[in-house]
Amino acid sequence: MSATSLPILITRAEPGASETQQRIEALGLQAVKTPVLTIQPRADELLPDPQSLSGLVFTSANGVRAFVERSADRSLAAWCVGPATANAARDAGFGTVHESAGNAVDLADFIARRSVPAPAPLLHVANHAAKGDLKQTLEAHGFRVTFAPLYEMRVADALSSPAVQALRAVEPAIVLIHSAKGGEAFVRLCEDVRLQNLIAIAISENAAQSLMALSLSETRIASQPNEDGLFDALATVIATLSA
Repeated sequence: MSATSLPILITRAEPGASETQQRIEALGLQAVKTPVLTIQPRADELLPDPQSLSGLVFTSANGVRAFVERSADRSLAAWCVGPATANAARDAGFGTVHESAGNAVDLADFIARRSVPAPAPLLHVANHAAKGDLKQTLEAHGFRVTFAPLYEMRVADALSSPAVQALRAVEPAIVLIHSAKGGEAFVRLCEDVRLQNLIAIAISENAAQSLMALSLSETRIASQPNEDGLFDALATVIATLSA
C-alpha cells in the first residue's frame, strides 16, 4: 500500500471533522471521519448583554459557533487563539478579530500585551469543561473575565465502521488528535481494537498525554498547536513512510 493511500482518521467533532476531511482529500489523501466527541449546546446558560462587555475571547472555532448561534451582535472585538478560530470569527461577521498563536495561556498573554484592562469584563466562550487557565492568567494581568460555557463535549457511542475497519486492517493507519478531550475519548473508544499499526499525530503534548495508555506504532506532536501544525506533521509522516 502506498503511503498516500493510508487511511487518515479524523477524530474531531463536527462540523470541524468535515472541514478537515476536505483539507485531507484536497491533498489526494484518504480521509476517514470518526468524530469521538459531539457538541451539545447548553441552552440554559445565560449570555450577558454584549453592551456590558469589553470583548469576546474564543479558544476554539466551536466557541465562535456557539456564540453566533445565540447572539446576532458582532460589534465586540473577538480575541481568538490560532488561525482556525480567527477565520471562524471573520466568517461569522466580526469586524475586529485579533489572532494569536499557541494555547489559551498564550492567548491571555497576547491580550495583555495588546490591550489594557477595561471596567467591563471580557467574555470567554468555551466548553464547560475548560480548565480556566485563560481566566486565571488574564485576571493576574488585571482584566475582569466572565466565563460562558455555552456548550459541552460528549463522548461518541463508538468509532465509525470505516474507522474500525481501518484499524483492524494489516496496513498502517494514521489518526489525528485535535485536543486533549479528543485524545481521552479516542482512548475510551479503542478498548477492543488493535492499534499496533496506528500512527497518532497530536496537536500538542497535552493532547497526546492520554495516548500513552495505547500500544501505538508511533506518536508525533505538531510543531505548533493548531491544524496547520497537524498537517505539517502529517506531511512529514507521509514523506517518511514513502521514502
